[in-house]
Amino acid sequence: MTGASAGIGKATAKRFAENEDKVLLIARQENRLTQAVEEIRSCVPGADVEPLALDMSDPESAEILQDHVRSTGLPVSGLACCAGAVPPSEGEDVTSVLAEWQEAYRSNVMTSVIAVEGLIPVMADGGSIVLYSSIAAYRGSGGTGGYGAAKAALHSYVHTLSARLGPRGISANALAPGYVAGTALFGDGLSAARETMLVRQTALGRAGDPADVAELALYLCSGPGGYVTSQIIQINGGSYHGV
Repeated sequence: MTGASAGIGKATAKRFAENEDKVLLIARQENRLTQAVEEIRSCVPGADVEPLALDMSDPESAEILQDHVRSTGLPVSGLACCAGAVPPSEGEDVTSVLAEWQEAYRSNVMTSVIAVEGLIPVMADGGSIVLYSSIAAYRGSGGTGGYGAAKAALHSYVHTLSARLGPRGISANALAPGYVAGTALFGDGLSAARETMLVRQTALGRAGDPADVAELALYLCSGPGGYVTSQIIQINGGSYHGV
């Protein structure tokens, strides 16, 4: 599970641990990753969780990850790619725009592609892949739009993966959350006025919680969820209508 040191990624790892799954938590910062593992173990007695510090935007991480999984002797039955970030917008000149878009794709697309392609050879038939998109893929994003475009790119990748891996019974889907409180994407810098606006946009009148998204990821990686594939599933409390 990538991007597992905080927010939705950590919540997803915790939910799988509660399901008594063996969970490999992957993130860049080893100290935050260790803290996340300790937190999960304190909340879930007997949790079988393991940290692995890797930068999944680095192509060399694919081989390191694959070798690590092979060393356990266990196949991968589920992969949740939660790693992602909103790049800073530093200007509207061509150089600044290009830098923003390149960073958006590096941190939101390549982190998923490298993890998936590295683990496909060691993935169990009948397994599941869940990528994390965003409501921004549907209605655009701030800055020059690189973040929303990068998340939208994952949708095409999901459809390609589902066709490519379907003969092995492997499903591939993406989740597109809206406003989820308590995540680094929104953080402490979110003003009260903007938070109120985001909540009012929902039909349910509340912000999303990381646990909401984690529960859906668990379902997609379960036996009952195995027939769901090539889908982009919005989870936003009704703030943006499904299509």
